[in-house]
Amino acid sequence: MSSLASPSPSPSPSSSASSSIIYSLTFLLSLFLLGLFSPQFFPLRKNQERQPPFPINKELDDLHLFELASNIELSHGVPKISHLRTANSHPKIAFLFLTNSDLVFAPLWQRFFQGNEHLFNVYIHADPFTKLSPPDWSIKANFIPAKKTHRGSPTLVNAARRLLANAIIDDSSNLYFALLSQHCIPLHSFKFIYGSLLGNPDSPSSYKAFGNQHRHKSYIEILSGEPHLFNRYVARGPRVMLPEISFDRFRIGSQFFVLAKRHSLLVLKERMLWRKFKLPCIDLYSCYPEEHYFPTLLSMEDPKGCSHYTLTRVNWSDSIDGHPHTYRSPEVSPKLLRQLRTSNSSHSYFFARKFAPDCLKPLLKIAEEAIFRDRREFWVTPFS
Repeated sequence: MSSLASPSPSPSPSSSASSSIIYSLTFLLSLFLLGLFSPQFFPLRKNQERQPPFPINKELDDLHLFELASNIELSHGVPKISHLRTANSHPKIAFLFLTNSDLVFAPLWQRFFQGNEHLFNVYIHADPFTKLSPPDWSIKANFIPAKKTHRGSPTLVNAARRLLANAIIDDSSNLYFALLSQHCIPLHSFKFIYGSLLGNPDSPSSYKAFGNQHRHKSYIEILSGEPHLFNRYVARGPRVMLPEISFDRFRIGSQFFVLAKRHSLLVLKERMLWRKFKLPCIDLYSCYPEEHYFPTLLSMEDPKGCSHYTLTRVNWSDSIDGHPHTYRSPEVSPKLLRQLRTSNSSHSYFFARKFAPDCLKPLLKIAEEAIFRDRREFWVTPFS
């Protein structure tokens, strides 16, 4: 009796052919189902293609700028001023305008800033592919080197960081940084906003703000548990944000903020999270890096140093295609402005958006009537 096992019967040619056909049909069916249902999982916005990768070569100059700004040490009592400016012991607020159209509310901001030139700086990032008219104001505004921006893309994050970096490099007296758009208006007087952030500028001890920067809070909206947050988290792919950012640490918030200098420097130094947020999205309906990068970063690094609410009022009651309500001229009144200031947080709202250009005339009229009637500073009377 032979010790060798009998050889297994080889599959017949017909059996092999059947298996190949089954595998081929299964593969083709999978492709068909993927093509049929993938638009439901990863829909594209109307008339919009998939995002291209963020160009590394175009980011190098930004990285150099951010590194230069982040290496500037915080001043302790004596501010360091660039060669463009005169030394001044007063801490300042940097107003950062991110725009792709004319600053139509410049005359309103002119009234807001008037008489406080030693307490603020203005920086403008204007889309270089859009022709803008010179702002109708007499204040000194710094137009920084700008790049094209797209809504719902990492370009808006870098534009905001570009504004922060230029403001830090230009004048180290800038201790707070308010990001605004061309559709924003002030809801309070300059002195009210300045006093709320930095104290009385006329006080002999106002210079102490330079030494207390470690206590300055940033006012930025940081939310979790919001509807559709998971869709935003997986917009680049199911596990793309891992391991750096787990879903329970992913946050959302308003694009517009008022950052303290210490947090602005943190934003400019950060690299790890940025490598994730600059990746192209698959689901463009859920892709808004400008609403996630800053809240997620600051929530992870210093949650107790942030307010978790914004100081810019927005009306989302009748949003269209992700855009908030746009106020028109007939809606503008002192009553509306009083309502827009109301907040559930410890601070009332400082700014509001979104206002159409035809609102300028009634807004200026309200300001002029208040000043004429009471001889008081801009925006006080309508809200008292």
